[in-house]
Amino acid sequence: MVFNDSPLISNGFGITPSGPEYDALIVGAGFGGIFLLHNLRKLGYDVKIYESGTDLGGTWHWNCYPGARVDSEIPVYEYSMPEVWKDWTWTEKYPGWEELRKYFDHVDKVLDIRKDVEFKTKVVGAQFKLDENKWHVETEDGRTTKCRFFLVCSGFAAKRYIPDFKGLDTFKGTIYHSAFWPDTGVDVKGKRVAIIGTGSTGVQIIQEWAKEADFTTVFQRTPNLALPMNQKKLTPEEQNAKKSTYPKFFEDRMKTFSGMRYDWYPKNTFDDTPEEREAFFEELWSRGGFEFWLATYRDMLFDLKANREAYNFWAKKTRARINDPRKKDILAPLEPFHPFGTKRPSLEQDFYEQFNKPNVDVVDVRNNPIAEIKPDGIVTKDGSFYPTDIIALATGFDAVTGSMANMGLRNIHGKALADEWKDGANTYLGMTRTGYPNMFFLYGTHGPTAFANGPSAVELQGRWIVDAVHKIATSGIRSVNPTPEAEKQWKEKVNQLSDVTLFPLADSWYMGANLPGKKREQLNFAGGLPMYESITRKALNNWEGFTVTYGVNFFS
Repeated sequence: MVFNDSPLISNGFGITPSGPEYDALIVGAGFGGIFLLHNLRKLGYDVKIYESGTDLGGTWHWNCYPGARVDSEIPVYEYSMPEVWKDWTWTEKYPGWEELRKYFDHVDKVLDIRKDVEFKTKVVGAQFKLDENKWHVETEDGRTTKCRFFLVCSGFAAKRYIPDFKGLDTFKGTIYHSAFWPDTGVDVKGKRVAIIGTGSTGVQIIQEWAKEADFTTVFQRTPNLALPMNQKKLTPEEQNAKKSTYPKFFEDRMKTFSGMRYDWYPKNTFDDTPEEREAFFEELWSRGGFEFWLATYRDMLFDLKANREAYNFWAKKTRARINDPRKKDILAPLEPFHPFGTKRPSLEQDFYEQFNKPNVDVVDVRNNPIAEIKPDGIVTKDGSFYPTDIIALATGFDAVTGSMANMGLRNIHGKALADEWKDGANTYLGMTRTGYPNMFFLYGTHGPTAFANGPSAVELQGRWIVDAVHKIATSGIRSVNPTPEAEKQWKEKVNQLSDVTLFPLADSWYMGANLPGKKREQLNFAGGLPMYESITRKALNNWEGFTVTYGVNFFS
């Protein structure tokens, strides 16, 4: 099944006009796209990846801002494929973007990925043609590519969000969005810098710039309930000594709620005495990483009183690191703005200590928002002026839905996905959408996306998609299309799982609440990986929730 760009090409169904054609076309060359490409090729399919960037890595190709690093530890954050990990070692427990790019170079060396990737190729439209039983995929260069299966691996944070600040275009200095950073870096020595936003990217940029800039001003709307990373260096020897346990480790990783190496503590918060609870919190805190979030009492994200115990401990530990009372109350207030863990905590190394420096300040813009960007600085609503040479926009993304909704996808009737999702997103199983036959996506809307370690979620969904494609191709099926009723039931399931948690109490990107005008709704499956796998595998067994159209065998 090898197609090419010759004037006439045979695809097993007859002769078609010129234009590239593949069994499957994948959008995105990050963890998901690479996983699908590798596994579909092994089954004999002709597959191509279209990647708008210039190299492999997905988010790690685009994100090279100061301090950018993963917040899942090694070896949780890597492929489980032995051929990839057997000859690879890391230098840090939480690798930075430079090392993650080297990792993808290694993945390519082992799996020979780049030969089937077209870089600088941006998808701007796609529609399934019922008469041909094929997808027509349009790219920015004017081509139309045909494929039987259209697989979207564009990630949940591919569309940058830049607030519509008054006067932004008048600024005489330089402005950088965290997801569009020059590889050569930005020299801030002797400069007055401003960071707008204190999500994970903001925290990481602040940690680095505050060490170099002449003056650093941080504009914060909501405190980041960040946790100590407990970073450490790793040696090849200690990693290689553990590799005999890796197969079992990766198997166990998939049995946890979030695809990490740990899971919820099998007790409720108030099952312990205050002294026992304090000792347990101290133990989790000392381990670092997300254990205080995801290995804690099982009721922490479900019971508000239990959650407050966790917040109070976090505030006590964090406030002790900040000297100035005003900064202390802005960065770690005694009264929470939202329950702990309902917005993703960042992992920090020395974030709070930076604010003990006289040349690092924080501005609370929750009730005193940015009013205007002047040519030489930033003005807040109360008239205060903050002189600035360089601005970093750590303002996030049109998360989860944005990358697909802005790709020009259209259903079989010609209606744009962006229009379909204006009043709320709908999917089936977090991997399919009615009106888009033979299209599968991963690490996106209504999957376990934001509540799971990336590679864990990608491999779970990736295996399902590969099996679905192969089942269609070898069972005389022309196409599968989820039913509207199945989508309705899936969304009800997503909301039901979310509504019993505390997540709806926070205006987070989990809930689509970080962008003005975006519908506020749960965008992620909050039931954990084991439940998700059980439900989706059951659906695949007999195409439950799909309309199945039969036709010629794909391999005939």
